[in-house]
Amino acid sequence: MPLGVAHTPLRDQIREQLRKRIIDGRLPPGTRLVERELAAELGVSRVPVREAVRMLDSEGFVQVVPRRGVVVKQLSRTDVEELFDVRESLEVLATRRAAENSRPADLRRLAQHLKKARRALDAGKIEQFGDANEAFHDEIIALARNHLLAGMLEPLQGRLHWLFRQIDNPESLWEEHQRLYNAIASGDPELATTQALSHVRINRDIAMRLLFDEPTQDVLDSPA
Repeated sequence: MPLGVAHTPLRDQIREQLRKRIIDGRLPPGTRLVERELAAELGVSRVPVREAVRMLDSEGFVQVVPRRGVVVKQLSRTDVEELFDVRESLEVLATRRAAENSRPADLRRLAQHLKKARRALDAGKIEQFGDANEAFHDEIIALARNHLLAGMLEPLQGRLHWLFRQIDNPESLWEEHQRLYNAIASGDPELATTQALSHVRINRDIAMRLLFDEPTQDVLDSPA
């Protein structure tokens, strides 16, 4: 849909388009976002572009660098550690609630995301694999049926999806999600909590190792 056609404010449409490009890697870390060039490309004035970039700055996707202007942010070690600290608290709770609340129809939807991820992985379609994994995690949050929790996680999800797109370990990620699904489907909140905590800590370890070449840390054993 062309920009400006939807009822969503133009700045939000531009922010969403730029945000998606950052998350899927079309605008990699270090890329300059030149207001004039973006406005010309998108066929809009510079004002909504400026507003959209400010929103991306507040969300942690871009930063202002002296003598370079606005660039796509390179995640620092502190950024990644903070993301996983918060994720460990909130997403583990969401998974526990999902195990308590999920009905058969909910589990079928969750399983469909896993199947889509598997098909994409087998076909070598990494972007579609990433989309399916994002939908899988978003579905777990929805199944928690806690509006406050969802509201707290919503601003983090984009940065987490962005982080995972930078980690090239798709087979391991799919296997982790399969175990997470099994734990939720069991209806056992303790098992779901244990598996979710293991999942978060394993992914923290992978992220720190691949992004910053840190040694592997001990994590909880994943339930079989």
